[in-house]
Amino acid sequence: MKPHIHPEYRTVLFHDTAADVYFLIGSTVETDRTHPYRDGKTYPYVALDVSSASHPVYTGQQRKTQSEGRIAGFNKRFASFSSSAKAAAN
Repeated sequence: MKPHIHPEYRTVLFHDTAADVYFLIGSTVETDRTHPYRDGKTYPYVALDVSSASHPVYTGQQRKTQSEGRIAGFNKRFASFSSSAKAAAN
């Protein structure tokens, strides 16, 4: 192997914020954040939205999304304008 061209491989603390679960995994990910772990050591820290602890494929549970689609939100917001405009035209 050529020296000084490979990224640093080290133990990194990953945090699945959806399930509030922590994983210690070897990784080359770049991060400036650190966080203490329950073993008393401080590790580089990466926050995740989804991991195997919270993904429906692995958990077998379907989670409801927190935000609805853009079109559904638009229709919900402006539904009253279309019904009042039709009533005024008649």
